[in-house]
Amino acid sequence: MSARRRVGFALLAHSLLLMALAPHSASATTPPPPKTTSPDVRSQAYYILDGTDSSVLASRGENTAAPIASITKLMTALVVLEAGQPMDEMLVITADDVRGTVGSGSRLHQGARLSRGDLMHLALMSSENRAAHAICRAYPGGLKACLQAMNAKAAALEMKTARFVEPTGLSEANVASPCDLAKLVLATGQNPVIRAYSTDADHTVQVGRQLLVFRNTNSLVDKPDWDVSIQKTGYISEAGRCLVMQARIDGRQVVIVLLTSFGKYTRIADAKRIRTWLEQQYRASAA
Repeated sequence: MSARRRVGFALLAHSLLLMALAPHSASATTPPPPKTTSPDVRSQAYYILDGTDSSVLASRGENTAAPIASITKLMTALVVLEAGQPMDEMLVITADDVRGTVGSGSRLHQGARLSRGDLMHLALMSSENRAAHAICRAYPGGLKACLQAMNAKAAALEMKTARFVEPTGLSEANVASPCDLAKLVLATGQNPVIRAYSTDADHTVQVGRQLLVFRNTNSLVDKPDWDVSIQKTGYISEAGRCLVMQARIDGRQVVIVLLTSFGKYTRIADAKRIRTWLEQQYRASAA
């Protein structure tokens, strides 16, 4: 064998040895990341519903009733709107509204005059308790009739765990399960007034000679990368921080219910984590 051929064989053998000893590529040895079956949600109870096909995407504690705080205001607004009272009628904040919301702050003093529409706007957007109490008190038949209508509507929506004892959510006796709250979100999401008021970023009202600016309690409504069609936040110490919302995620309408969250920013962070998880799930399903 010539010297040139011996060199060629030696080079070939060396190349084959290097290939055998070289580590396999990451794609050959590293398995694809597992598809997670549930999102990383820190709130104690949650429920995620795909409104496109009514499928439950993930949940925890979804059938257990818990205090719902100001999510109550969605039901208050719904029955008031269904009563058909004029939205431009002027209402006055009374001593009853002040007594009925003891323990919560308000910039609406006793004697303040606002339209029913403005009061509902503030109740849904800024969770204004005196505003919610006033529109329920001014319901045909008064506060008692309004509460009866709220509980009757819950029954009509088959919200079997829901119970309302006052219109603001300040009472821990206002309760519902995450599953039942999803039904409320879907029902109120059919109302254009509730959709518009609950997702408005801010609203200015005139009280006497003052112009008061109120802002939304949910920072996601003002984010350009979110498409929120309805929402409501809530907080009392017994309920923790709560959030319900419907948003378009990857082209699908998704209902998100978060209850009993004790971190100040946890419910918003949970919503963001859920969105990321859903986008991953939808992409994996389409692949």
